[in-house]
Amino acid sequence: MPLNAPRHPSSRATWDVYCRVVDNHGDAGVCWRLAVDLTSRGIAVRLWIDDARALAWMAPEGHAGVEVRPWPVSDDALAVMDTEPAAVVIEAFGCGLPEPCLRRMAHAHLHAAAPVWINLEYLSAEPYVERNHRLPSLQASGTARDLTSWYFYPGFTAGTGGLLREADLMQRQATFNRETWLADHDIAPQPGERLVSLFCYANPNLPELLHALSTRPTLLLTTPGHATEQVTQAIADSSSLRGVRAQALPWLTQTNYDHLLWSCDLNFVRGEDSLVRAIWAGRPFLWQIYPQHDGAHAAKLAAFFAQASTAADPPLAEAIRRAACHWNSLPTASDGAAWALLNSPSSMSAWGERCAAWRTELRAQPDLATQLMAFADAKNSLLQAKI
Repeated sequence: MPLNAPRHPSSRATWDVYCRVVDNHGDAGVCWRLAVDLTSRGIAVRLWIDDARALAWMAPEGHAGVEVRPWPVSDDALAVMDTEPAAVVIEAFGCGLPEPCLRRMAHAHLHAAAPVWINLEYLSAEPYVERNHRLPSLQASGTARDLTSWYFYPGFTAGTGGLLREADLMQRQATFNRETWLADHDIAPQPGERLVSLFCYANPNLPELLHALSTRPTLLLTTPGHATEQVTQAIADSSSLRGVRAQALPWLTQTNYDHLLWSCDLNFVRGEDSLVRAIWAGRPFLWQIYPQHDGAHAAKLAAFFAQASTAADPPLAEAIRRAACHWNSLPTASDGAAWALLNSPSSMSAWGERCAAWRTELRAQPDLATQLMAFADAKNSLLQAKI
């Protein structure tokens, strides 16, 4: 190694996380949680994001150690980036790294000092995840030629990268006071009402869901956007939803959204970030997966619920599957019974027990940030050995 060549930085120094927003809530939410989690482990993080508007309500106070920077779009950004070199570069969800970043990495590669480049993929329970996790991808052309990126897949099994989970999450849950949080947010369930949270995409089955919920006293807490708009319209269009009271919530910080999930008896979530938070809540939930035009989301949803209900009694697992498929407008053999699960106290209790048990099982696996750091350390060690 030439005497004036830069030393490869420690993987505990500074990491760059790159995020292009497809869905404000999902992409930005996952990347922000990851950045904050990494800082709690001694890593400084630069979050490069092309649309940071959602962070204004997700994390209005920011976080010490996380620096939010605009997506670099020109060579002028090289001067901005020319600070401390990143030890690790996270390309979130195949967003494609900006050219200024690739040029910097290619230059560093000439001196054996390129950062570890990790392509953090979307969460899935499908079998290909374990096959592709940690595989290298040598870049054959373009600015990044001869650089290697590494596929890193979050997941639910020991053969994957795990799930985002803060080190103190379970401790915070154990000391959480539901009544105090609800009162602080002007949420006042009446005696006998169940609490249900709703975070969803546009969903043609929402009126039907409201009718199913209305058979029991229910306080439905709706998040801004699709959930509140659709529920407001559905209630205005119906005169037979007297069992459901709806309360529109304001934008919640990520911490308060977690608290909402911990407070409810049933949670409807969407996308990736809120799905993981619903799992950690340990309460019954239904997931609305992001719909794909080619229908690939059907297999993804089936793989997830097969894994989530592995240890459940077969009738309960089938009831969960029916409800999940119907909520996602996917065919099921008995649509007429799709919502029966929601109004069976014994089934809901069993479902809650299964959710809590699965949370315990998943807690036994290393979390995503821990695995990312160990992987980066291993790759850095290999590089140092070659220098």
